[in-house]
Amino acid sequence: MPLTMNREVFITCAVTGSGSTQDRSPHVPRSPAEIAASAIDAAKAGAAVVHCHVRDPDTGAPSRDLAYYREVTDRIRDAEVDVVLNLTAGMGGDMVFGSASAPLPLNVDGTDMVGASERVAHIAECLPEICTLDCGTMNFAEADYVMTNTPGTLRAMGGMMTKLGVKPEIEAFDTGHLWFAKELVKEGVLDGPALVQLCMGVPWGAPDDMNTFMAMVNNVPHDWTWSAFSLGRHQMPFVAASVLAGGNVRVGLEDNLMLGKGVLATNAQLVERAVTIIESMGALVIGPEAVRLRLGLTKRAPAAA
Repeated sequence: MPLTMNREVFITCAVTGSGSTQDRSPHVPRSPAEIAASAIDAAKAGAAVVHCHVRDPDTGAPSRDLAYYREVTDRIRDAEVDVVLNLTAGMGGDMVFGSASAPLPLNVDGTDMVGASERVAHIAECLPEICTLDCGTMNFAEADYVMTNTPGTLRAMGGMMTKLGVKPEIEAFDTGHLWFAKELVKEGVLDGPALVQLCMGVPWGAPDDMNTFMAMVNNVPHDWTWSAFSLGRHQMPFVAASVLAGGNVRVGLEDNLMLGKGVLATNAQLVERAVTIIESMGALVIGPEAVRLRLGLTKRAPAAA
């Protein structure tokens, strides 16, 4: 199919993630205050959406602590700069098996399996405008780690998000995830048209070659809104590829630590680089109000003092 370039592009900044990057760059934020400050800087640089995980402030390890999410949310909403808040709901589906010869019992180091309600508890508490829904189970990078999202769990989580009035951002790591996402909309679990993030190059999901990327793009319904990203040195090439293919873009330290060879980046610098690429292609970078209008989002007020 012919490509239709996106002329009005929004940027999502994935601020910190849950990967083991906390000791690889001093710019990866750990505490709620640092995460919020980095998100605010990214918004000032041109990000319309900030996608946030939380971490233990002392160790940098991934966390699901409700108080951390509440602090990040309040700090971002109290900021002078406007931005759409997108909180992860991917935590709580981590299953780490034992050895290949003795997979059970599960390895307690790294396994974090909780029910659908607990995985969405911080979404109900903070009511971000967007939250993520990882729309499938997959082998994920490490030898014995499985990112676990069963159809039943996804139906339950998706239904909760819809009832809360929070827009799910479907995280699709392979074409089958898009297949199931379309089923969730067909069943009425999720409202359509949906919002999708195409996650490219994440081991062992969809590789980030152009043939696979276009297969993913061509499986997104024409009336859905989508973004895409890839990892490391491929992050910025995928900014251009996504715009050219008709989508929006995601950058940030969750996916890439480097501005160039040997140069560690900040989130704001990665957003600035994306802005330059998008505008050099002749497209407009749109802000949070335009994103809310496009996606039918309702801005949440800061918490009462």
